[in-house]
Amino acid sequence: MAAVLPIQKQLRALASPEVARIQQGFFKTGPGQYGEGDVFLGIKVPVLRGLAKQQRAAGLDEVQTLLDSQYHEERVFALLLLMQFYLRADESGRQAAYDLYLADTHRINNWDLVDISAPHIVGRHLQDRPRKVLHRMAKSASLWERRIAIIATFHFIRLNDFADTLHIAATLLHDEHDLMHKAVGWMLREVGKRDLAAEENFLQSHYRDMPRTMLRYAIERFPETKRKNYLYGKV
Repeated sequence: MAAVLPIQKQLRALASPEVARIQQGFFKTGPGQYGEGDVFLGIKVPVLRGLAKQQRAAGLDEVQTLLDSQYHEERVFALLLLMQFYLRADESGRQAAYDLYLADTHRINNWDLVDISAPHIVGRHLQDRPRKVLHRMAKSASLWERRIAIIATFHFIRLNDFADTLHIAATLLHDEHDLMHKAVGWMLREVGKRDLAAEENFLQSHYRDMPRTMLRYAIERFPETKRKNYLYGKV
């Protein structure tokens, strides 16, 4: 059994059973649910972010130990530390951080873990590199790898680079999981904030085949009349 890190002792001292009970319901940890079996300490994200800023010198060994934890918040904390490490690292360190992330996608196993980290590590790392890995992950049997694939492109969207987002959105158009419908719709909406024509070109080709949740997320910011036209197939 791996030794418990001092920061783990500090985190566990902050545990709140009442907050943990609420979180375990919110993150769907019951039998058959997407977060089945996940265990929470009951620590809110702003507290974790504050503590992470005090641990700027943490290395990849500490990240790995935390990422291997059974506790959800310790895995969140690991990713916050990994993001900090990536920003301060040299090229070899960044590659090592990226490799660690991709080797441990089975530990990045809830939507908040993906959303907090994928753009800042995977997306940032692939900014000026080939992105075939994202297109492969979009076809993965793992829900979390598929979510990483689309959410990582948020980094590109912020740079007004939409091609990978739109291609992966098309790949995921018929994904069966509601979490993917929400993720794809969210990224399409983010494209539309920057280039409405790019989003609408995609929608006009696909909106009739999109899951309703995906479509609703994608058109959330549209004027009411246009939104209803999309919802009722009148575009």
